[in-house]
Parts: sequence; C-alpha cells; structure tokens
Amino acid sequence: MADSEPPGKERPSSSSTPPTPKNDVLHTGAELNGAGFRLDLDDAFTPDPGTEDMFVAPDNKFAFNPGQLSKLLNPKSLHAFYALGGLVGLEKGLKTDRNSGLSADETSIDGRVAFEDVAPKGTPKYGHNGNTEPVPKPDQPGALPPATTYPAGTPFGDRRHAFRENRLPEKKSKTLLELAWITYNDKVLILLTAAAVVSLALGIYQTVGVKHEDGTAKLEWVEGVAIIVAIVIVVVVGTLNDWQMERQFNKLNQKHNDRTVKVIRSGKSVEISVFDVNVGDVMHLSTGDLVPVDGIFISGHSIKCDESSATGESDLLKKVPADEVLATLQKLANGEKVDVNPEKLDPFIISGSKINEGTGTFLVTAVGVNSSYGRITMAMQTEQEDTPLQKKLNNLADWIAKLGGSAALLLFVVLLIKFCAGLPNNPDSPDAKGQTFLRLFITSVTVVVVAVPEGLPLAVTLALAFATTRMMRDNNLVRVLKACETMGNATTVCSDKTGTLTQNKMTVVATTLGKSTSFGGADAPLEQPDEKPKVENTIPNVPVAEFVKLLGSPIKQLLIQSNAVNSTAFEGDVDGEQTFIGSKTEVALLTLCRDHLGSAPVQEERSNANVVQVVPFDSAVKYMATIVKLPDGKYRAYVKGASEILLANCTKTITNPEGEELAVADLTESDQEMLSETITSYAGQTLRTIGSSYRDFDSWPPKELEGVKELTAKEFNKVHTDMTLMAIYGIKDPLRPTVIQAIKDCHRAGVFVRMVTGDNILTGKAIARECGIYTPETGGIAMEGPVFRRKSEEELKELVPKLQVLARSSPEDKRILVRTLKELGETVAVTGDGTNDAPALKMADIGFAMGIAGTEVAKEAAAIILMDDNFASIIKGISWGRAVNDAVKKFLQFQLTVNITAVTLTFISAVASDKEESVLNAVQLLWVNLIMDTFAALALATDPPGPTILDRPPDRKSAPLITLRMYKMIFGQAVCQLGITLVLHFAGAQLLGYNRSDEYSLKSLNTLIFNTFVWLQIFNELNNRRLDNKLNIFEGITRNYFFIIINCIMVGGQVLIIFVGGGAFKIHPLNGKEWGLSIGLGAIAVPWGAFIRKIPDHWVAACIPNIKIRMPWRKKKPAKTEGDDLEATPVDSRDPKSAKAKVVHSTDEDDVSFEAPLRILTSLRGERARKHIRRGFREYMHDQKVKAKTKTKKTKGA
Repeated sequence: MADSEPPGKERPSSSSTPPTPKNDVLHTGAELNGAGFRLDLDDAFTPDPGTEDMFVAPDNKFAFNPGQLSKLLNPKSLHAFYALGGLVGLEKGLKTDRNSGLSADETSIDGRVAFEDVAPKGTPKYGHNGNTEPVPKPDQPGALPPATTYPAGTPFGDRRHAFRENRLPEKKSKTLLELAWITYNDKVLILLTAAAVVSLALGIYQTVGVKHEDGTAKLEWVEGVAIIVAIVIVVVVGTLNDWQMERQFNKLNQKHNDRTVKVIRSGKSVEISVFDVNVGDVMHLSTGDLVPVDGIFISGHSIKCDESSATGESDLLKKVPADEVLATLQKLANGEKVDVNPEKLDPFIISGSKINEGTGTFLVTAVGVNSSYGRITMAMQTEQEDTPLQKKLNNLADWIAKLGGSAALLLFVVLLIKFCAGLPNNPDSPDAKGQTFLRLFITSVTVVVVAVPEGLPLAVTLALAFATTRMMRDNNLVRVLKACETMGNATTVCSDKTGTLTQNKMTVVATTLGKSTSFGGADAPLEQPDEKPKVENTIPNVPVAEFVKLLGSPIKQLLIQSNAVNSTAFEGDVDGEQTFIGSKTEVALLTLCRDHLGSAPVQEERSNANVVQVVPFDSAVKYMATIVKLPDGKYRAYVKGASEILLANCTKTITNPEGEELAVADLTESDQEMLSETITSYAGQTLRTIGSSYRDFDSWPPKELEGVKELTAKEFNKVHTDMTLMAIYGIKDPLRPTVIQAIKDCHRAGVFVRMVTGDNILTGKAIARECGIYTPETGGIAMEGPVFRRKSEEELKELVPKLQVLARSSPEDKRILVRTLKELGETVAVTGDGTNDAPALKMADIGFAMGIAGTEVAKEAAAIILMDDNFASIIKGISWGRAVNDAVKKFLQFQLTVNITAVTLTFISAVASDKEESVLNAVQLLWVNLIMDTFAALALATDPPGPTILDRPPDRKSAPLITLRMYKMIFGQAVCQLGITLVLHFAGAQLLGYNRSDEYSLKSLNTLIFNTFVWLQIFNELNNRRLDNKLNIFEGITRNYFFIIINCIMVGGQVLIIFVGGGAFKIHPLNGKEWGLSIGLGAIAVPWGAFIRKIPDHWVAACIPNIKIRMPWRKKKPAKTEGDDLEATPVDSRDPKSAKAKVVHSTDEDDVSFEAPLRILTSLRGERARKHIRRGFREYMHDQKVKAKTKTKKTKGA
C-alpha cells in the first residue's frame, strides 16, 4: 500500500488552520447553499450530560482533551471536525505526523500546545459553556477512573496520562458470596431447603418433645442437619467451580482481545499489541480488519466500512480522506458553493467497525474507555448463556423432580390411608400415633430429597469447565460455550487449505518468465491432468542462479516494481528480526525479489513509484491491481492474481529477458496452450500458481472508465484485456506434519472432510490426495466454484455428499456448501480466515477461525479460534466435545439408576412395613444421595477423552439424550439392585440366619442392606465409565486422578460410617463375614453390567416396538395441516444415493435410539383415525353428550 497522496493533491501546510467563517454566519447556524447542512461551531464541543469528566484533563500538554475528541463521533460531527482544525489541526494539537506517525522514542512531551493555536478563531472551547471548564457531577454513573500518572521516562507517559491506555478496566468479578447466592437460587436447591426445614423441625420436635428409652441417643435432628450439609456441599462445590470457571474465561478473553495491529512509528511500519496503541498513532487499515480505536481517515484506496455493529447502519460506508472533507468545509466557511452534500462526506473511523474493502491509514483520536467501542462495552457486559445441553438437563431435572414429588405424594397418600385404616384397632397413645404420622411424613419427604437430582447441573458445568480449560492447552480458544458440546457431534469439516492443512510458509520454488525461460517446477506431478498435453513445453528450464543472470535490468525492475507496488505486505520487525509482514503469498514474492533480484527496501520502491490508483484484491475475480504513472507520462496497470484467469486476458508476453529494453511478443494459440500446461504442471506438483501481468495506457482513466467515481474490480474488468503476461510463479506451501494422521482420525471418527480452496482444481486435488481427503476411487468428486454455484438445489443435494474438493471457490460458494450440508441434516464445522468467510462461519454449527492468519471479522464470527491454525487441533476439539457429551451421559445413566432404585425401594419397603418405615432411613438415603450427586459428578464428569473416543460415528442432531443402550443399562442395573436389596430385606433373615425378633440382629441385617446398597452404587459407578457395549470398564482409569481420588473418598467414608456412624445412621459395625457379603453382592453389578452389554440392542428394541416416549427437552412437533402428506417417508440425508431411500431401523448398534418405528397409515385409515382421535377427556365427554342429545331428539321426532 502506498502512503503517498493522490496525484494532483498537495498536503496542506501543517501551520495553517481553517479560516474563521465570514460574518460569523456559521456560528449562528445559518443554512448555506440550500443543501440543508449547518456548520455550527458554537455547539461543537458542548459536553453531553454524563460526559463532563471527559473534558477535565489536568496537566494536559496537548491542545485537546478526550471530551473534545469524543465529539467527533456519537454522532459523527463535521462541526467538531472543523472546530478541531481538520487533520492538520489534529496533527498539530496531538503532536504527531501523518507520514511518520509518533516517535518510537517518545516519553514525555516538551512544551504545550494551546487550543486557540489550532482551532478556528473564536471557537468556544467547551461549546455552550464557552471557555468555562465543565464540572463533573459527584457520583456520576459510568465516570471514568482517575487518570494514571506515569513515572518520568515511561514510553508515551504524558500521552497516556492525557488520553488513557487502550485497555478497558477489567469486569468486576463476582465475589464468592455472590456466586454462592446465585448457585443457591436454583429450584432444586430451594425444594431441598424446604425438605430440610421440615425434616429439621420434625427432628427437633422428636428429639426434644418425645420421650426416649434409656440409653437411646437423641439424634432425630441429624436427618435435617444432614440435608442441610448436603445443600452446603452442593453450593460450595458449585460456587468454587463457577469461580474457577469465571477466572478461566477472563483469562481466555484477555488472550482473545490481545492481538497485533500495524502502525507507523518513526516513519516505519511496525506490528504492536493493540494494547500499546496511543492517541496520535497512525494506523494501517486493510481488508478484514476489525477497527480497535476511533480515528480520522488520512488517505487510502477504496476504504469501505461495515459499521452495523457500531452504529446500526447496514450499508457499507465509503470513507473520504480528511483533507478533502476539510477543503469542502473551508469552501462553505468562505461562502463558496460546493458540488457535494457535506453530510455525505465521512472521514470518521469508528472502533468496532469492520473494513470490508480497501487499504489506507488513519489517525487515532480515542482509545480504551474514551473510544466508541470502549464506552459501549463498558455499558454492556454480557453473561454466559446456558448451553443447549444445560437447558436439556435443567428440563430433565425438573421432570425427575416432578416424578419424585409425585411418587412421594403417592407414598404419603398410601401410608396415610393405611395409617387411618388402622386407627380403630390401634392401641397406641395419641402421642405415639402422632409419632407414627410424623414418621410416614418424613419417609415421604425423604423420597423427594432422593429424587431431586441436584448433581445434574453440576455435572455438565464441571464437564464444560474441565473441557474448555484443557482445550486451551490444545490451542482451541472457546468463544461460545455451546460449541464444546456441538463440536463432538460434527459430521463434516469444511477446511481451508492454506495455513490449516499446510504450514503457510510459502516460498517461490518455480517461475516461468513469459515463454523465454524458467526455473524449478520440473518434478513429476502428484495429480495427473485428465487430458494429455496437446503441445510440448519448449521453455528452457535452468537453475535459479542462472535464471537471475539471464535477466536484464529492465526485466528485473519490471518484476520488482510489479511485486513491490502491487502488494499490501510491508517490511517490519518481528521478534527483533527484519522481515516481511502481510499475506504469505505476497511475502513469498517479495522475498524472491529481495533475495534473487536485488530489490531495494519495499518502502523505498513504493516511494519511487507514483501510485495513481489501487484496485484491492477481490475474491470474486481473484486478482488485485495497482496503477502507476511512468516517468514518460504514460500509465501502467500491474495485475496479480489467479494465473489461469490472468492468462486468459493476456494477448502478449515479454520476450528477450536479457535485453536492455523491454520487448514483447504476441501470444499464439499454441503459446497459450503451453503456458496453460505449465500452470497445470505446477498445480499437479502441489504448487500454488500466481500470475503477473501489466498493460500500458496513454492516459488515466482511459475512455472505458470515464465517469467511474470508484474503481472496483468489477469496473476494472472493462480494461482487463489485451494484457502482457510477465510471469507465472509456483509457490510451495508444505503440508503440516500432523495433517495426514489428523485426516485419518477424522475418517475413523466418521467425520467427512472436505477441502475448500481458492487455488485451481489441480493444486487442490493434488494436495487433497496427498493428505488423504480426495479419493476418486471411492466416488469422491472435485469441482470448481463457478461450476458448483450454478447447480440447482436438487443437483446440489445429490452432489454435495460426494464432494471432497471445492477449488477456485468464493466465500459465497462456501456459504452455499454449508447451507446445503445443513439442509441435509449434517452438523457442519467450517474453518475460515478471511472477512468474507464470516457468513459461512456464522452459518455453520461450529465455526473455527484462524488465530494467526484470521482477520478480526472472521474471529468475531467464529465459535472457536484455532490458536495455531492447525487442522490437528480440530480433531482435539472433536475429542473434547465428545468427552463432554459422554461425561454428562455417564453421570445421567448412573444417577437415573440410583433414582429409580432408591425411590422404588423406599416406596415398597415403607408400604410393606408395619411401622411405615423404609428399609433405608433418611440419613442413609442422604449419604447415598451425596454419593450419586456430588461425588459421582466430580468423578464421571472429568473423564478425559480416551484413545477410542474417535472409534465411533458422531451422534445425529436428533439423537435422544438418553439412548436405548442407556435405558438398557439403567433398567437392567435397577432390576439387579432392587432384586438384591429386596431379597435381603424380605428374606435375608431366613437366608442368613438373622432373628427378626431380636432388635440387635435386625439392626445388623439393616446395616448389611445399607452397606450392600452403597457398594452396589460404587461398583455401578465403575460400570458407568462406558456407554458402549465394550467390556473394558477400566480403560484410561489411571489418567483420571479425580475418579480414583473421589472413589477412595467414597469407600473411606462408607467404612467410617459403618464403624463410627451408628448413632446418626441407626446402624452398628459389621463383622468380616458381613463385610465380605456386602462387597461381594455389590460387586455383582460389574458382571451383571457385562451381561447387559452382551444383550443385543435390537432385541431390546424389538421388545418395545410401539412405545414412544417424548422426553421433556424435546419440542412438540407442529400439528400437520391438511396439505401435509401423512404417508411421506423421511429421507436419510446422510445417504448420497437416496432421494427415495426409506428410513428403517439402523442395523448399526451405535445408531439405535429409544424411538418407536414409524406407523405407516393408508389414506383411508389415516382419515378414519383423524375422525376418531379423542382430543382429551373433556372434549370427548362433550362430543358424547352432543351425540346423545341428537339421538334423543331423533327418537322423540320418530
């Protein structure tokens, strides 16, 4: 990008200031030229209410304060721009320079600049307040923090003292108490608290108000306290987890916000952290940039901004250089007529906006809290939303709680009826009868306590926090939390080539100079073209050193200027090393010029060229162009881009490269064919091909472009003919070493990988074949974007499932591809790095933006940022996504088993008991509750992804949360646990020789039952480490220290309870035989689990063919209208062959879900069914009454 001014324009003198308007008409707001525009300087700097503190800047050595500069924007104000003296005034007032920027060595500022020295004469310093400094209101909401005073010698110390740093104050984190309160405000915990209050109140009454036998401990209150302890544990664990997760997200956001930008310091372009940008810096703008600060546009080419996120303006806004705007305003100030509406002139660059087109520079006027984006961000701090999985589980938790409540109510009703029925024959005292009633009420409350799954939200939160932390280590920065879950079920990945599959370390390894000579590119191609070459390549191929020797001075200068001027890359320092910064392709070409052609520094080459106009790169036409004025008065257009597109527009080529004068020759048809074969050969060797051409014009603009106000690629196409071909470059970008294995892992995981590239089809096919993506022998298809986008919807749906390579693609092609895949039911992951990739990244289920090569717009659109731009990191992300989903399902499977068993056991034993007591008392059940909620969540939700996690296909979007296999294990284990505990309860005395009439012996039996039940849960937790039908439940157990530690705590806690918890738990220590029996019976859960896994899933599915359970997280399907086809058969969108294929039960066990087969109705039966469906009991009874009345009337009439 050239920093020179457009031809014919002179930079205004830095000492000049805008003229004072004649007769003060502009100060009074008089209308000029009938255009409706009023230039009013009296109101230009009036502080807005609430911003008075921005106008107070003590010890300010600059002409302006942050408040005056903020008046440029919000809304955009030409009045303030004129009152500040335009760009010249800003330069002088901020002590900077538009060409050389700030001094890299600046520390403190010498002297002061007065406001009156810069602004037009008579301009009030504070608007309607005149020159009286506004007084900030005390306790003003949103007030700025006090300015920092920097020690002497601090870089840019005075500047940052006056205008602040480009950092926003960190969002105040919630305290532990605030987080605890938020955690406690959960419906489940509130219900649990109500149970605790009732239980504690009843317990205290029983302890204090009821007589106890001698020697009996008064411990009835322990039950209520135990419930409260359970609540405290859940709240503490949840609070600490939320606190840790909030800290982690703050760290991730800091890393996400820290990026590099390009500024000019001491006349050199350098890359610095965005946090180091200061007011007065001159910053570069390029296509795809997300603007981090406010400023005024200096100069550039075709800058268009998308300010929709900042101002709500949906149209792209063209930026006008500040000097042009000031010149127009000066004419107005002098009473002259102007040809344009001043309100249409926009030199303002707003932070938060996106550069959609063009390149240029701007002067920074506001940073950090003083910028538009900073003020908006400070006013709007968003909270992390629940993920879809969290919402599903919250609904499920409510559903389970309702079922538990219903079971408790039913139990209470049954026990109450039983109690009331026995009252006439009950000889107990009223006090004892009251005690019995309280006991049955406590039993019912305990069922609710056990049924409420307070660990369910904890499990998913733990899994997500654990995954996001570990994913950061694997170079996946998660910006949207729900992507953690979704990515595990990705069915296809549409990947870019450059930088993702390849290393993005480009080097020019081959060049063909016209039809005269060449070097490199003589290797055998990996991908052979479909047709044999029609002509033989007669261009001599020599080593690169000899190639350079053959070139005369004019040709060398032509190649150097074409690459230096027609480029946006520049020289700069990276880690203390002088290198090129910018597009890797342009860096490779500039490196060739520097290392082999003897090029001067790029900035010097650009300064020597008189750049007239620039056509920025346009992905639609695949080229960019720069027009320069030659010393002889003619104009030359340099074009660089896709080689086959440029070759098609060339009619001549350079010849006689060693000559002292530039010579050209016509391109014959055979020459065109030969050069086309050269491009094909380069592409087959996995080289990226770039063409370079030029055309000379006698004048600029030429006749074809007369009247064109803005030169875009579309307009330039009118003169992009009759070009002269200079060279075809072959650029090598080696594959990343981990890519081939990563692609194999994707295929193993059932994830279909597609390569979407801007390169030509042969390069794309060669690289795709090298890394294992393109497999034509299995029916894979490669296609070019222009062909792809012309396909109809039906053709796309038939074609896309087999598409593996999309070459010469535009961003619109990528968007079409993503849309079609989603319509086919795929879960789509997309990688992107450019601004134009943003729509596809937003549309995809998971958007991966490149952390290194990606533009800021792409990063904003993405859900996950690949910090190393490496495809292998996507595989790690998929593994962690599956681990999150698996962790939640493991815990859900475990918890539902305990829920069903504990509630059923309590219900049956309490109803069967003479004393209305459950076999497991309230405190015992609360210990079980603690095991299945908090401990199991910690143990099962922290399993890292194992090596076999990619050995299965992804789940479908419609896959249920609880699968058939999970139901099989839940009910299978519940049957086993219920069988063991009920047999021990009802027949244990006879089988094991316990005396039911002896209280000590009976307590031993109850202790044995309690111990056995807990050991069943501990062994079943091991069982739940697997969700599939494989038998190795210990796989990867040594890698999860959480699981081992938590299980040791559970086992230790159970042993401790049995030996010392007698009073609270109403048990006493067991002997060795009883311990062996307890552990042995508990261990049955492991072989029983293996037996359940060996039962084929389709056997279970066949046993329940007509049962359709609608889970609470599923949305109700809309009712069918008359036009709907009841017999329409769903189509399997994953099958590329079937537009007509019918869906049947999958034979693949992994795909079986707990859903009934579809009932296919005939039209006749469907109509009858519709007529006789009972919509509800009330409606049915109403219909029967109407029928009866009608029949009665008919009978009477007869």
